[in-house]
Order: sequence, then structure tokens, then C-alpha cells
Amino acid sequence: MSYARTGPGEWPLSESEGTRAYGRLPHRFAPQLGPGTVGVTPAEIVGLLAEPDRLKVVAALALGCSQPAQIADATDLGARAVGRALARLAAGGLATGEPAGDWRLLTERLREAAVEAALEAALPSSPPELGPPHGDRARVLRSFLRDGRLVSVPAARSKRRVVLEHIVAVFEPGVRYPEAEVSATLAAFHPDYAALRRYLVDEELLSRAGGLYWRSGGPVDV
Repeated sequence: MSYARTGPGEWPLSESEGTRAYGRLPHRFAPQLGPGTVGVTPAEIVGLLAEPDRLKVVAALALGCSQPAQIADATDLGARAVGRALARLAAGGLATGEPAGDWRLLTERLREAAVEAALEAALPSSPPELGPPHGDRARVLRSFLRDGRLVSVPAARSKRRVVLEHIVAVFEPGVRYPEAEVSATLAAFHPDYAALRRYLVDEELLSRAGGLYWRSGGPVDV
């Protein structure tokens, strides 16, 4: 198998040379991701793009180059530099393709990382402070919260209701919240914010429609 590119930064002239340019890596480069897994974190993207050759290759892929030879022409990088960059981007979950075939940038990974970064930015460092509870409610809350964080969800519905009414008080009545903000707020109480959100909706303490949530139950100070 031969390639048209020759001269400075020439592309390998044989498949074996192309394989050596990529190192001892599988023939098919594809990120190994499980269902629902975010492929690349924001920090990993920064690391992948911090190296100038990889940044140039990402730019070429974003502009529509798909063949290694096209990428080499667009970036003025040598064949081996392009090969190393593509292999590293593939291993990092940001690109996929064949060593001598078509490549593409996994833009969906960039979108997922952007969502993750936005959620992390909205995440409070500690749960919002709520007013002191009293009586039986106080005993339940002392059993299931430590330093304002939920250590476990009560199995008994009556106790779970007390905990959920305590948590829902952080949401202002009459205010509609996007799901990302609700998730970030609940994550300050417990890592499984999705379960908390579901409990609040099931108990009719939160309502939702069109991707927005609002408080619809629980005690309100007057």
C-alpha cells in the first residue's frame, strides 16, 4: 500500500511503515466506553490539546480532513507526528478511525465534557444552610444527615418524607429551575442526585415540565 505524499514530512510508503508510525496499537482505534459513560473529562481534553501537534490535528479534523495524508498536508506535520497525535487522541477518546483510513473527531465527547464542566461549576461546595428543625423531625434529620449531607435515604416513607421536605426547602416557591441546576443543588446533599430528584418528584414536592422544575409541595415559612 502506498501514499501520494512525498518530500519533507513524507507519509510512510508501506503499511508496515505506517504501523510503526502508530506504535504497537490495535488496528482499529476507538474509545472503549461503557453505556452512559462520558468519554473525556474537561481536564482530559485540556491535557490532550496542550500538546501543539495534537491541537493541530484536532483542528484539521474539525475542518473536515479525514485521511492521515490530508491531515499531514493541512498541518505541515510529518507522517509519524500525525500518527502519534491520532493514536493519542484515539486512546484519549477524542477521535476514532483506521491507521490508514478515515478519521473523525468525536465532537459528542466535547459536548458531554462541556455539560460536565457546567455542572461542576454550578455545584456548591456544601449544602445550603437551612433553618433548624424541631421535635420528631429533628431526630429524623439527625439520624440521616451529617454536616448537612445525606448519609443514606430512609427506607421508611414517613422518615424519607421528612428528609425530602427538609431538602426541598432550598428551592424557592414560584421559581423554575433547569434540570442542571436542580442536579447540582441536590448533589451537594448526596452523590446520587438523580435518585433524590426522582423521590422529590414522586412525592410531589417538585414538579417538572419541559426540562424545568419548580417546588410544588412541602412546608413554607410565612
